[in-house]
Amino acid sequence: MTSRLQSSYTSQQVSVWLRGLLTIAWADGHFDPQEQHLITSLVNQELNAADTSKALEPISPAELAEALGHDSALAENFMRMAVMVAIADGAYSSCEDEMLFQYCQALGLNTEVLEVLRTTLSEPESESEAAPAGAMLVSSGERPMQAYVDLKPQPTLLNPVRDWLDKMEVQDPKIARLLCKLIPPQCPFERDINFFGRTIAHIPPLCKLNPLYDQLVGLRFRALSYLADECGEDISAYC
Repeated sequence: MTSRLQSSYTSQQVSVWLRGLLTIAWADGHFDPQEQHLITSLVNQELNAADTSKALEPISPAELAEALGHDSALAENFMRMAVMVAIADGAYSSCEDEMLFQYCQALGLNTEVLEVLRTTLSEPESESEAAPAGAMLVSSGERPMQAYVDLKPQPTLLNPVRDWLDKMEVQDPKIARLLCKLIPPQCPFERDINFFGRTIAHIPPLCKLNPLYDQLVGLRFRALSYLADECGEDISAYC
């Protein structure tokens, strides 16, 4: 089946959207070849960009606001996705936090949800401080969010963030396809570490690390439903 709906966003807006997400994703300095290959593929397939290098460049708050700031609904949906990108690995860093605040302010949006998210930040007391048993190792300036059973003193702390993320609507085929490709179809990363045939450690799946994983899954489902029901597209490639 072919899509019955045309994109309501221009290629420039989608390109800026993607560049903003990339800027957040790489704010902490992590940029591996697999990520670069995925993004390059998305740019070529969805945006038909002749100059891929431009599409991979970080974007300033001013440039983002110029392209998205005239549509408050579009700007807020971008911020929702940017937050999900920032916390996708279950950790939230100070550099990601700073960039999100800059984007939010440039777009003229309320920063209340980001202020709630900021409470998950914790600077380590010292580099030599021992990590608790079972904790995920993260770089300086970030920590696992309140996701472990023994690290949840305030289980309702992130409820305002959850409610805000759940309000994101999918109303554009290009954005829907990007979401289906960026959000994995299954909870990744769970595996056992074996040594001489014996399991010596177990790495839990991302859904056990990330307290907002349900919001990611829900968004992907809404994107799939939109493509299938509203656009008439075959979504088997995303399943």
